[in-house]
This record gives sequence, structure tokens and C-alpha cells, in this order.
Amino acid sequence: MRELLRTTDPTVIAFATALLRGEGIDCFPLDHNMSVLEGSLGILPRRLMVHPDDYDDARVVITDNGIDPGL
Repeated sequence: MRELLRTTDPTVIAFATALLRGEGIDCFPLDHNMSVLEGSLGILPRRLMVHPDDYDDARVVITDNGIDPGL
């Protein structure tokens, strides 16, 4: 898996996941349970991972929809 997106905003992860799945690109959110450790402060970033073969297509999908991958 390759990291596509890193953000502290959980709504961006949800939006990007919906966009990618709509395009048939499998993705996997990581660190979504970190809020338990951080006390729901939102300071630890969450990551969205994709298969390396899908990375370029996935990056185009999220940037075309106004999401800055921040990498």
C-alpha cells in the first residue's frame, strides 16, 4: 500500500474514500482509531492508502475534486 493522503480532517478522508470507491479504486483508511489515544483532539493525522498500481489514478481523482494530498 502507498500513502495517498494525510490529514487531520476526518471528513476529507471520508470524501476521498467515497470518490475513490466511486471510481473503482480500492483504498484503506489508516489511523482512524487514533482519536482514542489522542483524546479526540484531532492532532494526529489520518492516512488514506491505495495500491501502488492505483496511486497515479487515485491522485488525479482527489486533486481534480479539490483535495490537496499534502504530500
